[in-house]
This record gives sequence, structure tokens and C-alpha cells, in this order.
Amino acid sequence: GSFHFEFKYWRFSLKPQASCRCVCSPGVCVCDLQEPSSKRVKPLSRVTSLASLIPPVKAAPLKRIGQTLQRSISFRSDCRPENTAPRPWGRQIAPSITKRRDSKLWSETFDLGLGHMLSSEEIKRQEAIFELSQGEQDLIEDLTLAKKAYRDPMLKLSIMSEHELNQIFGTLDSLIPLHEDLLSRLREARKQDGSTDHVGHILVDWLPCLETYNGYCSNQVAAKALLDHKKQDHRVHDFLQRCLESPFSRKLDLWSFLDIPRSRLVKYPLLLREILKYTPNEHPDRQHLHQAMNMIQSIVADINTQTGESECRYYKERLLYLESGQRDLLIDSSRILSCHGELKNNRGVKLHVFLFQDVLVVTRAITQNEQLCYQLHQQPIPVRDLEWEDLQDGEIRLGGSIRGAFSNSERTKNFFRVAFRSGGQLQMHCFQARDAFNKQQWLNCIRQAKEALGSTESDPQTAARCSDCSADASAECPQMDLTDLTLTPVKT
Repeated sequence: GSFHFEFKYWRFSLKPQASCRCVCSPGVCVCDLQEPSSKRVKPLSRVTSLASLIPPVKAAPLKRIGQTLQRSISFRSDCRPENTAPRPWGRQIAPSITKRRDSKLWSETFDLGLGHMLSSEEIKRQEAIFELSQGEQDLIEDLTLAKKAYRDPMLKLSIMSEHELNQIFGTLDSLIPLHEDLLSRLREARKQDGSTDHVGHILVDWLPCLETYNGYCSNQVAAKALLDHKKQDHRVHDFLQRCLESPFSRKLDLWSFLDIPRSRLVKYPLLLREILKYTPNEHPDRQHLHQAMNMIQSIVADINTQTGESECRYYKERLLYLESGQRDLLIDSSRILSCHGELKNNRGVKLHVFLFQDVLVVTRAITQNEQLCYQLHQQPIPVRDLEWEDLQDGEIRLGGSIRGAFSNSERTKNFFRVAFRSGGQLQMHCFQARDAFNKQQWLNCIRQAKEALGSTESDPQTAARCSDCSADASAECPQMDLTDLTLTPVKT
């Protein structure tokens, strides 16, 4: 007595599981999740050598951390690709062939004979317009996949509750018809030979719809935190791991799909700039393209501001105070979180440090009521009183004489010191970053916070412009050139 039902990406089997040892819902076994396939699966051969169990190790290159649509930076290690250790309850899954999305060019998609009648500039213009259209199609496919291959099956199998899924996926459903509308308009404007004369008026009319992204992007911090927490559930972890190993995922995890709308949003100014670049000055579409460019820059800046404020509120609500004296009006009044992340002190204790616009807060991450919170470890330090110093490798000594004497030199690298005066006395904290680049990011953020605070007293408008810049070193910001980084030494 069993029956089957299918999604586009998964086939499920519902039957009594008398011999199944996994923890599944009554009558529903996650172990029966299979990808639809007409091919015969060759049974795995028995492993005869221990060496065959060990995959080759590849050194991952250092990746810069940054999201353009984000006022602050998280310097946490989870910003990097996860190398998750196998869970004891996880079933081994045979590696599958990854489906990679083919990149398409306008000149390869339509009749090449037309190219002989167009100038090289016009061909580049058509390529840019086609890239805009093709990107919309790819986005729609990815959002639909996230809904049908992740959200719907997890709801159907009760892997997560509907409330939890709504929190994680946010307003993703409302974004799909929005982009379907733009794609439809762009295709209608395309002539039979594949060329497009005007797109500016389409974009001017459509771009106000992107205000919908306000709610979606503002929810991302809370959504990511909940998703990370739910991954501790072995059913959620097993399901997401199966998806990751499946060809349709293209080796992208669920969060990569949920973050695609934000990535697409910040790409629109680049796409419009490319179209505008190859549009002749006398072309009637140029005026509309200029108008569209101004619109999208304003929309992205507004969403960026609201997303940053939402993230700042999220973390302020999760600060825990051991005593009332730790509360600081500078924290309560902060609307900008410049950067935050994990650092270690000179005793090797892991700390989570927040740099708000006016105050530096040192905390320890703890779990309270199954929620990650941050307990204040030190009295908050006002940015106006903060001094900093870059420490040379090997200059700092780890806590404890014996430990310091016999410690590995690697453990004394990437330190920097912050100092401030309290009650007439100079107090110092030494922090160790994950690597040299991460340390430079922290120092750059502190410098920017000091500059912004100084600008506030002299020119509030300049400070507002500075606070809009991401503190990421990879962002294109005139205030954030690491090559010209100068450090203010601590005055003792």
C-alpha cells in the first residue's frame, strides 16, 4: 500500500517505513527522495582502499567579503563557502553531474546575417540589451526553482513549518510576476530579426515596481539567521544536502538562491550603464535611459538605507546586558552598523565585535531560548574616544607566560589594538583577526567611523554620504582605498 506524487524536481514515495531507521514523519520518509531519472544507476563498488575515501584537498582562495546592497559587513567565517563536516545521521550521496547554465550572446542567438548591416557599437548595444533580457529569464527560473524545489517540498514533508518557511523565503513569491512582466515587455519590444530599438521607456515605466524589494531585502538578516539555526535539525540538513548534490542546484545552496534577487537588484545600474554606453547621443532612447539610470540609483540607495537600518535593529535587539550600567544611549541611537564579526583576544577567547556608527561593542555569542544572542563582554567604547594601532606579527604576546613562550608563531599574527581613556586611565584591547585582509578591513572600518564622526560635527551632509558607503574593501568607494590606508598610532 503505497502511492507516489511528483514535483518538477523531486519524486516522493509515501509508504509505511517498517525497516527505515531514520527519523521521518509518519508515513513519509525523506530517505525516499529521488531525482527523476530514466538512467540505470550503477551500484557503488566496494571500497578496497582507505585512500580512495579521502577526496583531494583544494586550497580555497581568499575571498573578499561584501554585499553592495548592505551598509555593514559581517566578518564572520560563514560568509565563506561552507565545508560542512558529514553529519552522523546524513546518508552518503553519490556525486552527480552539475548542470551549468550556458551563457548566451545576442549574436549567437539570432541571425548572424543581420550583423553585417550593423556597426560594432550597435552590436554591443544589442548584446547589452539581450543580457538584460536573458538575466530576467535566468532570475525567474532561479526564483521558481527555489519555490518548487525547496519551499514546496519542505512544506509538504513537514520538514519546516509554514511560518518558518515564510520567514526564510519572505516575499519571494511576489518577485516572480514582477520580473515576468519586465521580461514580457522586453520580448514584445524585440523585432523579428532579434534587434531592439528602444528599452528606456520600458524601464522608466517598470522600475518603480522594485520598491517591492524593500521588504524582501530588509528581511534577509533575520531569514539567514533562522535558516542557519534550522540547519541544526538533521531533517533540514539532510534535505538541503540532497538538493546541493542534485544537478538542478548547480552546486548552489539554498541561501545562494535566496540572495539572487539582491544580487540582481544591484546589477541593474551596471546593465543600464552598459546599454547607455553604446547608445549614440542622437538616439531617441538615450533620454529615457538617463532617466532610468537616475531612478534605479535612487531606488537602490533607498533600499540600501532601509536594509542597513533593519540589520542594525536586528542586532541591537539581540544584545544582552549583564547590568544596567552597560546600557549606552549611543547604542540605542545608532541606525548604522558599520561592521561586525568574530575576533579573538590575546587569550584566545572568541568575541563578537560590533562597530556601530558611534560606539564599539564587544560581546560574546551565546544561545538563549534557542536563539543566538550577544552578551556584552566589556563596557561599550565611544568611537570619538577610540584610538587604534596595527600590531606587527609576533609583537603581541599571548596570555600566560608558559603559553606565550611555547605558542605557535601563527597564533601571534593579525593582531591590532584599540585603546580609549576612561576615568583618566588608558585602557586597551588586543584583537586577532582571521587573516591579514580581515584585519585591514577592521582597521579601515574604524578609520571610516572616525572620519564620519568628525564630518558630522563639521558637515552633516558629508557624513551622510560617507555612511552610505559600504565598509567592504571590495566596494568602489573613494573613502575605502586600502592601498592608501594610514593608521593612527595609540598615544600612550
